[in-house]
Amino acid sequence: MRVLTAAEMGQTDRRTAEEFGIPLGVLMEAAGAAVATFAKRQYPEARRVVALCGKGNNGGDGVVAARRLAEDGVEVNVVLLGKVADVKGEAATAMARLQEETQVPVLEVETEEELKRVFGEIGLMENVSDLKADLLLDAVVGTGFKAPLRGLPEAARVLVDQLAVPVVSVDVPSGWDADSTEQTVAGAYRSSGVVTFTAPKLAHVFGYMTPGPVIVAEIGSPDAAIPAGDGLSWTGGSKSVAEKPRGVDANKGRFGHVLIVGGSDGTAGAPAMSSLAALRTGAGLVTAGVPRSLFPLVAAVAPELMVKPLEEGPEGSVAFANVQGQRLEELLKRMTVLAVGPGLSQRGEAGAVVRELLAKTTLPMVIDADGLNAFDSNSVLLDGSGRTLVLTPHPGEMARLAGLTVKEVEADRIGLARRFATEHKLTLVLKGWRTLVAHPDGRIAVNTTGNPAMAKGGSGDILTGIVAAMLAQYPDDVARAVETAVYLHGLAADFAVRSMDEHTILATDTVAHLSDAFRYRVRDEDGLHWICGLR
Repeated sequence: MRVLTAAEMGQTDRRTAEEFGIPLGVLMEAAGAAVATFAKRQYPEARRVVALCGKGNNGGDGVVAARRLAEDGVEVNVVLLGKVADVKGEAATAMARLQEETQVPVLEVETEEELKRVFGEIGLMENVSDLKADLLLDAVVGTGFKAPLRGLPEAARVLVDQLAVPVVSVDVPSGWDADSTEQTVAGAYRSSGVVTFTAPKLAHVFGYMTPGPVIVAEIGSPDAAIPAGDGLSWTGGSKSVAEKPRGVDANKGRFGHVLIVGGSDGTAGAPAMSSLAALRTGAGLVTAGVPRSLFPLVAAVAPELMVKPLEEGPEGSVAFANVQGQRLEELLKRMTVLAVGPGLSQRGEAGAVVRELLAKTTLPMVIDADGLNAFDSNSVLLDGSGRTLVLTPHPGEMARLAGLTVKEVEADRIGLARRFATEHKLTLVLKGWRTLVAHPDGRIAVNTTGNPAMAKGGSGDILTGIVAAMLAQYPDDVARAVETAVYLHGLAADFAVRSMDEHTILATDTVAHLSDAFRYRVRDEDGLHWICGLR
């Protein structure tokens, strides 16, 4: 699913009308219906709803939603920031239909004093009336708006901030620039859930607009009407690759054999967690290659796991002899995906082992943690030409690879990820707030799953195993395999935090919820795509 700018969204609407013959009024009708559907589903007990509407198309969407809710027996009031006579275009048509077909009152507001009086009369302000609204629709301004709010919209925001009523945002929380890539924006309406249309905009995937869900509703614009843009998409759009049931004649040989090389004295847990995650993600076979002294610890993680004891140096790390001649051939025999780095350490010959594995094999390869540190001053060696190479750095590791500071990495995450992936012909998973998956052809997918509970040791090791297992199962669809892996990892953590406090969740708790993540569908029965939040 493409991620659009505000200008691209406007272009999509115009093309839908001009090239595909779908009137904008039809899109508005579908948008308002989607808002009403979400409101009824998310707040089934809401019997009194206030639609706070501007005079533009965003307000028109809110008016349609108000009519649809009223038709379903909900008591609705429309508060219009302006005069009905000033509403134009498709929004005016929607307003006329509301007034002709329902008894919904439209309360015109032109001053702050009138706004406070109206809020009191309809029960939004508790100190004025005993009647209380159950839900507010924020349809003041939408995607085309540029901050800041002024005048009546700003005065209304101040009043809404004082209310206890939940707020459903139509398109965006009013005052939020749809092109913003900031995590938070000052001066926007608070939100309990967001419903946008056709495709997410930059702000929907990069911003923390709401603690509730962010939904994308299909309203009739054909895919062909959406411009190609700069290749920015959403990872959840790839999850369908993992949703097809396996054939009844399936066997383990069809789902790959993952080899995870890692571990050192004191870090047996890292390769063990990666291996467990790879098993749970569906790889046919998983082998952990670890220093001989770690064999009993890693083997105990699961009876299904195979463990290959490796020679170790005096520092307790993997010895270089393991990747030479016949030993290397034996190590890689019948393997289909190689993951290197979890718990490997930087001691002894560990770095040389990683570099040798990259140079001597063409297997699909995932490099993480200390595997990445082996290239701190040798990133030129990271060449994915003619092979599948996936890196999964956090910002600190990325900074060392790119010769930058962490601050510089965070200042241009998209640009840096795209440059590094295209220059080195590899897939880069740049972890952090809204993890990015950058592909060799310049495309980037943004991930919207995950939560602060993942800020624990071991989370990166789990991701390495998930990525390796997805590559093993879908070797001919690398982009979607990696995007799905990142999405599933965060989604499993979202399921974990439903049943546990985020402070207490361990990295391995996400593995326990991978089944929930696989079964979850991002598009529900009403055709709504859940970009953020679980339904």
